[in-house]
Amino acid sequence: MEWLALVLFALVFIALLSGFPVAFTLAGVSLLFALFANLIGAFDMAFLQSIPNRIFGIMSNETLIAVPLFVFMGIMLEQSKIAENLLQTMEEVMRGIKGGLGIAVIIVGALLAASTGIVGATVVTMGLLALPTMLKQGYCPKVASGTICASGTLGQIIPPSIVLILLGDVLSSSYQQAQLNQGIFSPETLSVGDLFVGALLPGIMLVVAYMAYIFIKAIMKPEQIPNHVGEPVAPGLAKRVVHSLLPPLLLILLVLGSILAGFATPTEAASLGALGAFILAIINRKLSLAVLQKVMRNTLTVTSMIFMIFIGAAFFSLVFRGLGGDDLITDLLTGLPGGVFTAMLIVMALMFILGFFLDFIEITYVVVPVVAPILLMMGVDPIWLGIMIAVNLQTAFLTPPFGFALFYLRGVAPPELSTPDLYRGVIPFIFIQLSMLVVLAIWPELVTWLPNLIY
Repeated sequence: MEWLALVLFALVFIALLSGFPVAFTLAGVSLLFALFANLIGAFDMAFLQSIPNRIFGIMSNETLIAVPLFVFMGIMLEQSKIAENLLQTMEEVMRGIKGGLGIAVIIVGALLAASTGIVGATVVTMGLLALPTMLKQGYCPKVASGTICASGTLGQIIPPSIVLILLGDVLSSSYQQAQLNQGIFSPETLSVGDLFVGALLPGIMLVVAYMAYIFIKAIMKPEQIPNHVGEPVAPGLAKRVVHSLLPPLLLILLVLGSILAGFATPTEAASLGALGAFILAIINRKLSLAVLQKVMRNTLTVTSMIFMIFIGAAFFSLVFRGLGGDDLITDLLTGLPGGVFTAMLIVMALMFILGFFLDFIEITYVVVPVVAPILLMMGVDPIWLGIMIAVNLQTAFLTPPFGFALFYLRGVAPPELSTPDLYRGVIPFIFIQLSMLVVLAIWPELVTWLPNLIY
């Protein structure tokens, strides 16, 4: 009766669309379905005895300690006005280039991504700072909104990324499970640091692709991206560049440099980043008791939400496996014609479609633990798989109707930006990301080369 596992998956998916809190939806639907399956003799309730061990494992997982630290760092940087100074300066630097303001927005988005790793904070900050300026300078609302949403989602793929931390935790368990199933009793490990290194080159390529799109569009359709080349720049630009660029660059060096050099684990680097953001807020004279309370409260809210989803996902995975869902998915994927290629194609397509409706955390903790062990047993490189999933999940923030980046920007956008323009504006960037998936599928060395070189 393994088909009941697919019924459970469908019910969870439908319940998630209702808007009820994700964590309680995952746990509640799974428990109710387990009771029903137990009544008809299709599920052994003994599976649920593992729940306390699962919860204790989540609580004692050192990798996941990085989550609240990076969240704290991102929210603190948002309060320290680093983005505001950086955007103003980069706009002046790029004034001599066609589409300079749009390119400046993408560069600042990339720097914020490498400093915070939080999509929501970046999109809201850029929406408040850049969107009014872009519209005032005559940018097409579709281009302006699409650029801000896409640059904000770079926090998904450019380290340090909350997505990569969560994926690293899930894929590490999946990789060990896959090796044990193959009879390898001294399994190799996969760390979050491996994914961070593997994501560097694809992240840079996405930034370059975004900038190239804005530059080409500025040449081909100047009515949508006006030309401000030749406008005067106030004196003292070099000093302003150093003053605005130095703090985020030092923070990036502190966090990523310590990981890449092997001096610190991602969790230790996250603590350095949180301390660095705290110091920057003091230096910029933006830290007060009220600001600190706000940052701590928001950090607690976001972290609690994420960890409750972990616990809800533990209920789902146990019930799904107790119903024989693992065996069913294994048979489905391994029995496909075309082998690994077809299996990867179907998994990537499924995640892309689910991204229209579900958040990246839900996909990471509901879908990835089911399909990742099977793909890894088929010989897929774990780092390449992680980055492919991360780039795919990045589209979940952009795809209508439930793309979170769209919601973030809609909440702070002026009334003249219509929702249809907002949706249409992200379409070119979705195609750029899908093209990146194709490029990484054809040349997986773009992901695996740097980790192999460093480690």
